[in-house]
Amino acid sequence: MVRIGVLGLQGAIQEHVRSIETTGAETVVIKRTDQLADIDGLVIPGGESTTMRRLIDKYDFFEALRHFGEQGYPIFGTCAGLILLAKEIEGQDQAHLELMDMTVERNAFGRQRESFEATLAIQGVADDFEAVFIRAPYITQVGSDVEILATYQDKIVAAQQGHYLCSAFHPELTDDDRLAAYFVDMVKNIKGIKQ
Repeated sequence: MVRIGVLGLQGAIQEHVRSIETTGAETVVIKRTDQLADIDGLVIPGGESTTMRRLIDKYDFFEALRHFGEQGYPIFGTCAGLILLAKEIEGQDQAHLELMDMTVERNAFGRQRESFEATLAIQGVADDFEAVFIRAPYITQVGSDVEILATYQDKIVAAQQGHYLCSAFHPELTDDDRLAAYFVDMVKNIKGIKQ
């Protein structure tokens, strides 16, 4: 059994918990940094990236999250979580956790009213994944060790770099839990290697 944490600062926290629990994994909502020691992988949910960064700083999560990732624990960032993982953000001098070698564009598909759904082919996951985009970012550039998992209108919307996974959309807002299952499998594989 693996334990997956969902960062409990902002965003669709309970939806991620539900999605992960359908895969058979145990979940815990992470509200304190010391809880990171008890989990095998972490989801950083969507929300608003600048607000999330403020909360990460307020509750002293910044170094703890970077350390968690740098120790080789899997992290899955969705929407704002993707932005937080990126090494660079278009139009900003400073990025956030800088754990994934990619550049992202915030609110790239437009504002809230331009939210939409699209059917995506996600490599290794599904050919027909219904993805929900809400004020979504997209990835404009990736480093050589980043694998592109999905695109929409030639824009990169899902990627993986080793033990890091990200999506510009909200997989937790549908009943399709295949991307959650993909992440849980990543966590199981890495936990098996670490043991």
